Amino acid sequence: MTVRIERLVTAGQFTLDGGTWDVENNVWIVGDEREVIVIDAAHDARAIADAVDDRRLIAIVCTHAHNDHVNAAPELADLTGATIWLHPDDLPLWKQTHPDRDPDRHLLDGQVIEAAGADLTVLHTPGHAPGAVCLYDPGLGTVFSGDTLFQGGPGATGRSHSHFPTIIDSIRDRLLTLPPETKVLTGHGDSTTIGAEAPHLEEWIARGH
Repeated sequence: MTVRIERLVTAGQFTLDGGTWDVENNVWIVGDEREVIVIDAAHDARAIADAVDDRRLIAIVCTHAHNDHVNAAPELADLTGATIWLHPDDLPLWKQTHPDRDPDRHLLDGQVIEAAGADLTVLHTPGHAPGAVCLYDPGLGTVFSGDTLFQGGPGATGRSHSHFPTIIDSIRDRLLTLPPETKVLTGHGDSTTIGAEAPHLEEWIARGH
């Protein structure tokens, strides 16, 4: 069966450091007609479960633990029986949203998550958050970048638990080394490619945020 990637856009609020912002998030569903994984269960567990439909959801993979990326994860797990995966460095952020529920599994740099013919390699890319990860599948020619890299530059680093030099190192060393034709499927907004973003690294550094 052919692996396919589906995008569901959900809306809600991002809250951190005492501020709240209205946001739209990309929820990525990767798999085939029988089983899938969800990348970032944002805002609306029922809508995500409806998009999964009668397929088996085997994992909910969190690119990082900001509330807008994980707020629907426990409910979706309860609805589907899926396990929740998070990098342990983001547990403090996770606990801000879900103080009474732990993730089920820890993401580790270099591990491969297999689902329905997809092979997603975990790339630890701290900066936007300490435990931020990207998920790269060379067979699909795709990296799911969470909030580490967007069309037009790095994810935000102006709030707690974030660090601009660290996100630049992550992008330079872990993402811009991927083939230029690699599709970058982001946590918010439009997709891009590694080749489209790589020429702008020095501009981002000069901008400094």
